[in-house]
Amino acid sequence: MAGIIKERLYTPGPTPLLMEAQLRALTMTLHHRTDAFRALMRETLDNLQYYFNTKNDVIVFASSGTGAMEGAISNLLSPGERVLIGTAGKFGERWVQIAKAYGIESVVVEAPYGHPVPIAEMKKHLDGGKLRAVFIQATESSTGVRNDVQSLGQLVSALPDTCFVVDAITGLGTTGILPDQWGVDLMIGGSQKATMIAPGLSFASVSEKAWKTIENSKLPRYYFDYSKERKTLAKGESSYTPAASLVVTLNAALNYIKQLGRENLIANAALLAEATREAAVALGLTPFAVSSPANAVTSINGPAGIGSTKVVKDMRAGFGAILTDGQGTMQGQMFRIAHLGYYDFLDLLAVLGALEITLHKLGHKMELGSGVRAAQNVYLRQGN
Repeated sequence: MAGIIKERLYTPGPTPLLMEAQLRALTMTLHHRTDAFRALMRETLDNLQYYFNTKNDVIVFASSGTGAMEGAISNLLSPGERVLIGTAGKFGERWVQIAKAYGIESVVVEAPYGHPVPIAEMKKHLDGGKLRAVFIQATESSTGVRNDVQSLGQLVSALPDTCFVVDAITGLGTTGILPDQWGVDLMIGGSQKATMIAPGLSFASVSEKAWKTIENSKLPRYYFDYSKERKTLAKGESSYTPAASLVVTLNAALNYIKQLGRENLIANAALLAEATREAAVALGLTPFAVSSPANAVTSINGPAGIGSTKVVKDMRAGFGAILTDGQGTMQGQMFRIAHLGYYDFLDLLAVLGALEITLHKLGHKMELGSGVRAAQNVYLRQGN
């Protein structure tokens, strides 16, 4: 049937844009070396502390989240030092790749795709040798798994010379994280996730323990120089030309999040994730994340005999719903539906209804309406 098809993002980045933030950028023109922009930048940094749930300094770069990840390694480490990396998917593997690019020796604890990083294995390495830093993801969006940041942070915080670094790019705004209480020394975020704006900004909160380590580190850095950026941002400026329009949209989005409430933003993602998981089971599908599923994104195994790639393609062709296939070796095995940022329950009902029709057309045996009904029951059970 021919007709209007609106494309809608259900991907774990970029995510749907907050319209109020986009309009703010269209109606505000600021030069980045003016008092007006400095005031806006200072307010934005204060609001980032609220968003991060931290009292630590938060710095901003014009880059994707990977830029801040690279900066974490280049700023904290010196040649010859060793690090511990826990990886449960493609973004954990990115930590390994960045460390290798800087000549840093990595001890790697690897979980099978679909499983969280085993903290007991991480502990063995923490007890067994001197490590300058420990790296992990809060949520691994390539597999839909949540890692136990709290338990690992408590272990690392007992080591005075070891910093704990968390990629929370998809964890922020979807997962309850207490970085100051859990001993997170450096936590990273990105703009195209739960902040509901376009890609192009990365953020990093940095503890005093990490700042002291940065002072003594010897790896080269230039653009992603955390100390330089800290000093410049204290004046409401950036060391180099900022993505000014994105800072304007970020300011508006963070004001929206403060009005909504950080915990309510997280609870929204948690509701959508739980409803999606139960809908998938009702449709005769199985979760890809075997344990500890994330709120940011739900990973679902493709239907037997059909696979995930066909589901993703047909969802876009038939309904304009853009899901994500598995990455790397997971392609064709599972698909992912995101919940981080500007999604509401009606968005979820729409994509589940479309998924049911798509599965039916592809020959997957299920009862139309069963997935939507399961999601509705979760909504009602939570007292909404």
